[in-house]
Parts: sequence; C-alpha cells; structure tokens
Amino acid sequence: MTVRTRIAPSPTGDPHVGTAYVALFNYALARHAGGQFILRIEDTDRQRSSPASERMIFEALHWLGLSWDEGPDVGGPHGPYRQSERSALYAEHAEELLRRGAAYACFCTPERLATLREEQKARKASLLGYDGQCRRLAPGEAARRRAAGEAHVLRLAMPADEAMVVPDLLRGEVRFERPQMDDQVLLKSDGFPTYHLANVVDDHLMGITYVVRAEEWLSSLLKHVTLYRAFGWEVLVFCHLPLLRNPDRSKISKRKNPVSLNHYRRAGFLPEAMLNYLALMGFSMPDGRDEFSLEEFVGELSLERISLGGPVFDLDKLTWLNGKHLRRLSPRAVLERLRGHVLSDDYLLRVLPLCLERIDTLEGFLEYASFFFVGEVAYDEAALRALVPGGRSAAETAKALGQLVEQQIDVLLD
Repeated sequence: MTVRTRIAPSPTGDPHVGTAYVALFNYALARHAGGQFILRIEDTDRQRSSPASERMIFEALHWLGLSWDEGPDVGGPHGPYRQSERSALYAEHAEELLRRGAAYACFCTPERLATLREEQKARKASLLGYDGQCRRLAPGEAARRRAAGEAHVLRLAMPADEAMVVPDLLRGEVRFERPQMDDQVLLKSDGFPTYHLANVVDDHLMGITYVVRAEEWLSSLLKHVTLYRAFGWEVLVFCHLPLLRNPDRSKISKRKNPVSLNHYRRAGFLPEAMLNYLALMGFSMPDGRDEFSLEEFVGELSLERISLGGPVFDLDKLTWLNGKHLRRLSPRAVLERLRGHVLSDDYLLRVLPLCLERIDTLEGFLEYASFFFVGEVAYDEAALRALVPGGRSAAETAKALGQLVEQQIDVLLD
C-alpha cells in the first residue's frame, strides 16, 4: 500500500507553528515510506479565508523546505485541492448519506437551538447538544418540507449506543460516552459543508492512508469514524499528535508566545533549526541527540516513538538550537543568508523610503532603522502607562498598541 499523507490548513491568518509541526510529521512519514504528501486548503470558512493567507501558507512551508506532490499550486490527479471548489462533491455525498438513512434533514431554527442550549445548561443536562427533534420526523414529511424550500441543514445520525470505542495509533482504543455523541451538522443551510463532512470525503477521494493531525481534533474522531462506516469505506489510520504547549502547560497561543511562522522568519531563525525543534516535540532520535537534519529525521521517523507527554514550545531552547545550527554554517553561508533575508535588496528598498527624510548620513540609517532588524523593540514603560486610557489596564493597552504596530508595519512593508 502506498502511504499518502496530507496537511489541510485553513487560510485564515498568518501560518501557525502548529501547522508546520503537523506538516513536518506528515511530510516525513510520506517521504520515509516513499509515498506522497498532499497539501489541501480547507477554505470553507468564507468569512475568514483569504487568498493572501493561502499564499502565506505556501511561502512559509517552502521557506521551511517542505514540498508537496499534489496541491492547489502544483495540481494532481485528485483535484481540485481547495474545498471551496469541491462543493458539488460534498452535496452529492451528503445526499448519499440521506438515502442510506445515516443522515437526516433538520429544520430547527437558530432561535430554537439557542433556547435548547440555555435549557440544557440550566438543568445541567448530561447530554449537551442537539436533542434529535427532527430525527423523529417521518421521511415523507421531511422530504416534503425540503421540496417546499424550507431552510434546513443535514445532520449525521449518530448510533444510539451508550458508548463507542474507536482506534488511534498512539492512544489505542479511545472511548466516547453518549454525551459526546450529538448529531453533528454535515451540510449547512447555505449548501456549504462543515469540516467533518468535507474532511472525510476529501481524505477518502484523495486516497489518504494516514491522518496525522493535532490532538485538538481527537474529539472529532468518533464522528469521522462513524462517517467512514456510514459510507461503507475502510477506516484510515488516525494518529493525533500531542499539542504544543506553553511552559505553564496551557495550549500554545499568541498571548504567551509568538506562534506565527512569519514572526520567526522575520526574526532570522533558520528554517532547518525550526524543523529540528518541531521534530523534537514529542519525538526523540534513537541515539538521543538533539541536533539533526530534515533528511535524518525522515530516515529515522517512526510514529510509534512519539511521546504523549505534552511537548513544551520553549522559545529559549529554540533560540539555543538555532544558534547551534547557525554556528555550523561557514561565514560565507551566513553572509548569503543575511543577504537573502535580513539584508536583502527587496527588504532594504522597502525600509529606506521610511527613513530617508529623517537621516543625514548613511551611518544614521543604522540607528534610525534598527527596529526593522530586531525581534523585539525596547519601549519606555512610563510613557506607555501615560497612554493608558481610562478604564483600561496597561496590559489591555499594550495588547491594542501591539496589534496596531503589527498592522502598520505590514501595511508599510507590503
């Protein structure tokens, strides 16, 4: 069997280090087995998805040195590779589930669902989720209401078992109790699929054999396995990687750590160091060494060696490891990296117009423009406190100013 893996990011902002982490393990698994690695864009969130974010995903993964065999930019036999271009496939498969009795039409209004949630919370119900009201409709009545054009969604008819057990490569059998088994929406009233339907249909039609993804999707495993069984398809091998965490063990987030790949790229981290560090998140080489190349990682990868201990994304350790990789380069190689990134003509030509009216000597450029070439900018804490408006804490103001600065720098350097 040919191993086929995929990464399926949503183009809704800066590329996340978590995306690189999952992409790395999928890439390495496919390359280790001589298989294929696929890039698919999950852009069904029409409000937040953007072509600019999609381009940043491509650029960030290429910067890291990860390439794919099939995808929106390179084509392939299983395209299109953007979910927004596959709507007809999802509608067709949703109707197939309806015919099989594995899905049903739900006509409940948003108002009823909101009221239901509040009632369940008030009485501390064991089952939080949809109560199956429309599941009890006679098939003829549901068909008549659909034909009349009444607004509705299609829901997955979950089995009535009190508990179900499904397999995960790292965790063995994962048990789900009844309160975790509500009837998930598959097709929304606007005809667009939810993540669950699109994900399963795409993985099957694209011939994916291993689904290697973040632990946060473990809660969706039961729904996805149920969908495979409802279609009569072979269930894939699922492997949920441990979540990247902050030093305080919370899920990694931009509130406590930079999570944008673009941040690390701009700050001058080496892509090989970033890949090396991400590979260490839950995985260890048989000989225990910390420093290794992408090729060495591909050669040694075994999913069974992944630890579930909850890897900590430690910026200090990443910086230390980056220094180790940097010092392995020759001065000529470092110079080429500087010219290609920090001191590239393209970057300098974008910075220079912002400085020319404010400097009188070439040396003055180095001092005036210094903040364009450092990862962190020093600030006057007393001056910041003076800017705090009434009713806002210093932390709230700092966050707002930080977001404003990031937006303005992006605009100026575009």
